Amino acid sequence: MAGIPVLTASGENIPEAWENSLFSLIRYGCDMPTQYDKKDDPPSIDSTMLITVSEPLSEPVIHRDMPGGLRDLEQYTLEITHGIKNHRIRDKNDPDDNRWGYTYHNRLAAYHGRFNQLEHIISRLSRSPFSRRVQAITWYVPDDSFSEDPPCLQSLHFRISEKNNQKYLNMNVRFRSNDAYLAAFMNMYSLVRLQEIIAYRVSLETGEEIKLGRYCHIADSYHIYGKDRDLFDNRFMRMADKRNFEDRTYRYCDVKKEMEEYRNEILSEKDSIISYDLLKNTGGVENG
Repeated sequence: MAGIPVLTASGENIPEAWENSLFSLIRYGCDMPTQYDKKDDPPSIDSTMLITVSEPLSEPVIHRDMPGGLRDLEQYTLEITHGIKNHRIRDKNDPDDNRWGYTYHNRLAAYHGRFNQLEHIISRLSRSPFSRRVQAITWYVPDDSFSEDPPCLQSLHFRISEKNNQKYLNMNVRFRSNDAYLAAFMNMYSLVRLQEIIAYRVSLETGEEIKLGRYCHIADSYHIYGKDRDLFDNRFMRMADKRNFEDRTYRYCDVKKEMEEYRNEILSEKDSIISYDLLKNTGGVENG
């Protein structure tokens, strides 16, 4: 094939689907340079990838081979679901402000500084569950077209299906660029948690139980950087060769108490400011 390969992978749970996507990428991906390569860096291995997780909350939920540990995973998830780092976004009118240009949560909950796409999604799903128009975007053309660090996550698309009188919330996620090894698992996990919260909110709005349907993760560029190949081979591939799947993963039920303790710690920290909580006044949601 002369072009960039279009690959697919699937799994019942998040770790299985993520692992299968990496196996497919390593086997069938193509060499591509990037604008971040240093002089002696090998090319990245790249593809367009579509990953399907059929049962997003089925155990095991967490893969052990991720950047950082369980606390980092919980913090990243809270950044997506609660916007705990939105206060780090820089003031565009201050040329000396070197803070972040955006957060995913801010783009979703306060697009262009004012529009809450997440609440709109909940409202639209509650009124028109089969609509094809229920989506949120992050890309803001005037800023991101010229940014040195534009958002990788591009859009979320939701639709409710029904089978045997049970309704399911399906979610499509699109990334323009996705670091397959050092980011994709944490992206998938945190966005599935967002999917879970939205299903819960729609359930409250409609009075009907909405379960999680499949999660679909689409990346225009799904890649492993050349500089990370040794790390990938020596850690991920070695783990896959020497440990069985159960020893490469965590069941959420086994680490739930630890994750809840981390969540409480993180939310109590001075640098964790909840800018918008999807679960406000709902009594919370049971995870895992």
